[in-house]
Formats: sequence, structure tokens, C-alpha cells
Amino acid sequence: MKDKDLGVRVARLRRAAGLSQAELAGPKLSPSYISLLEAGKRTPSGDVVQYLADRLGCEVTDLLGAEARAGAGEIDLELKYAEMTALNGRPEAALADYERIQATIDRDEQPALWLAAETGIAQSLERVGRLEEAVVRYEVLRTASERSRDFVAGLPVTVALCRCYRELGDLSHAVTIAEDAVAEVERLNLAPTRPGIELLSTLVGLHCERGDLHRASYLAARAIEKADQVSDRKALGAVLWNASVAMHRNGRTADAVELIERALAIYSEGDDIRALARLRNAYAAVLLEFDEPDITLAEGLLRQSANALSDVGSDVDRAYCETAMARVKLRSGDPEAAVRHAEGALGLLGPLHRLQSARTLLVLAAARLSQGDHAAAREAYERSALMLEASAAGRQAAAAWAELAEIMEATGQPERAIWAYRQGMRCLGQQGRILPAGSLLPRA
Repeated sequence: MKDKDLGVRVARLRRAAGLSQAELAGPKLSPSYISLLEAGKRTPSGDVVQYLADRLGCEVTDLLGAEARAGAGEIDLELKYAEMTALNGRPEAALADYERIQATIDRDEQPALWLAAETGIAQSLERVGRLEEAVVRYEVLRTASERSRDFVAGLPVTVALCRCYRELGDLSHAVTIAEDAVAEVERLNLAPTRPGIELLSTLVGLHCERGDLHRASYLAARAIEKADQVSDRKALGAVLWNASVAMHRNGRTADAVELIERALAIYSEGDDIRALARLRNAYAAVLLEFDEPDITLAEGLLRQSANALSDVGSDVDRAYCETAMARVKLRSGDPEAAVRHAEGALGLLGPLHRLQSARTLLVLAAARLSQGDHAAAREAYERSALMLEASAAGRQAAAAWAELAEIMEATGQPERAIWAYRQGMRCLGQQGRILPAGSLLPRA
């Protein structure tokens, strides 16, 4: 299907419906994007095609065209519709479709189609939060890419694996996989490509999570330099997004805002509604770090994000938004609402998303403390610190232990406060050498 043909159909149906480009764009797209799409200069993703069909009151097939249907094989079409189902915020239904389609494919006779279905299954499992199963599928895909000796084609799978291991709380393994892949890119002396840049960008985020901020900043600078060498605006947007995280963690909040605003401008030009919503979450989180945060702007961004993610987001996407909204409510002096949003996020995350659950617990702990419920705050801080420590997020764990120590000190428990401070120092690699082990354990 030619992009120009799709654009012609969109323009014809829009005029027939009596809609302007701005009216067709609605709350999720921009009029300029519709203009570029109708001119054949943009290729919409599956969720955007479905969104446009809904706005125009027609079927998706009316936009795709009869010639596209006639030119594609039956399995190809089924895979395309399954992809649209996934991108339209229905990963469970997409998973069932992909599994049904794969069952009809002979792996030996149609390996490309089988792997396409396997990719869809892995992505759908990730979207519904079944991360350990997704990892198994992604490992199958990584093995297949290694056998094919197409290293660049396998990079998106490597990125997805790192993403899953990160969410599962295994930062060390995720970093090892990503660093090995980056080293292989350098050994092969490959020219900059979008998959390679996304890999570097992912590694920046992983090092930020683990607290290796110098490495993260170095890689971020390299990623931006490489992204400038390719004509892929989305790749540059992803790099700027993760580079902003590195700036933020280094305490350079103003610089982080500048980078994230550049990323927002790039993503707003495209049609990835889900990514744009998640980026708005990140922007809101950075805005809240200022001494005088723009609460109104942050909350507005999150409401936009929540609206979009209600259609195309996974439970995990919505949980990130809920956690950010909990921070907004906490900063605006409404701890009760903060507790509701934080507990809602934890319910969406489930037991597997340990790293994000730990961060949400920190917000919950702060909200409970604002309510004066010291016992609940202590419990949430300690759970968070232990989860962060298990995830190898040393700096974040140390911060959680320090906040717990402050609560204990403020509530008249100096020995427990000292113990919590020591736990935090241990997370940063500092071990006591004077007193015998266990001599400063808190009394029951």
C-alpha cells in the first residue's frame, strides 16, 4: 500500500464527512500531521489508522483499500490486524490472535511468518505484564537473529529484552546484555542506525536507574551525536528522552527540561500516541522536581496522558501515569488523593514490575507520612528500599533508606535510624570496619 494512496483516501473521506484537518486530528493528533499524512509524507501506525477510522465513521478496510487487501497474503493480513489490535490498546485480544495465527503456520516452511507471529506474542505478553513469559519469547527471537547472522535486525529484540529485565528488577543483567550488544556494534564498526541508537538510548536509561550517572551521561552524549547522523527524527527523540533522564538524575533539572521539550516537539510530529503519552508522564515528573514546580502544567500533561493511555496504553503505562499523578497530588498538599493514585498504580503493576513498584512505594510512603501515619510510611519505605536494593538500583535504595532513617529519628527511634543509615551506606558500597557485624542492629 502506497502512503500517498492512503492519504488520498483520508482526504476524500474527511471532506465527505465535512471535517477540517483540525477536526479530524482531534485531541490525539495535530492538524500538521493530518496535512502531511494526506500528502503521502507520513505512514500511520495501526492505532492511528484505527483512530482515524473511528473519527471518520468508517471501517479500517476503507482506509487500507481493496488493492492492499488483494496484494497481501491471508496470514500477512491477519498479522496486520493483530498488530492493529495491539496498538489500539487491546493486548490481550492481540495475544490470542497471534497465538491462533502462529498455530496455523509451519515453522520450517514459513519461518519468516512464524517469527513475525512470535514477535507479536512476545510484545503482547510484555504489554499485558506477563514479563517472565515475554522474556522466554524474546530469547527465542534473539537466538533466531543470531543464527541468521543479521545482527542489526536483532537489535530491537535486544532492546525489548533489556526493557523486560529492567521492569523485572534485574538491572545488572539488562546492563550486561546492552553493553555486550553495544560492544559488538563497535567491533563490527557499523554505521549509525535507528536500532543501534535505540540500544544506546536504552543503555543510558539503565545506567541512570542503577546510579551509574557518569557512564549514562557519556553514553547520552554519544547517542545524540550518532542520532544527528541519521535522518530518523524518532530515534533522536528517544535519545533526547533518555538523555533528559541522565540530566535529571545528575541534578541538572533545567537542562533536562530543555531536552525533554525537544523530544516532545519531535514526538508531537509523529503518530506514536502511546510514546507521546509516556513522554508527557516523564515531563511532568521532571517539572515536579523544581523548588517551585508548575503543578498546573504537570497535572495537565498527566490528564492528557491518561486520556490517551485509556485507549492505547497497557496497565503498566497507566500505572506510571498514576504514580506521577500521585506525586502531583502530594506536591499540591492532597495526601489522601496521592494515596489513592499510588495504591491504584500498585494494583495495576502487580507483583512482577518490581522496579516501578518500588518507586511507587516511595510516593506512597511520603503520602502516608504527610497523613501522620508513621507506621504505614515506615513499612512502605522499607519495602521500597529492599526492592530497589534487590534490583541493583543502589543510589535509589540508599535514598529510600535515608528517608526511612529520618522518619525513625523523628519518631524517637535513634538506634533504628542509625541502622537504616548504615543500610543506605552499604547500598553505596560503604561497609563499616570498626564495630563487629550486627552490633548496631535495631532492637526489637
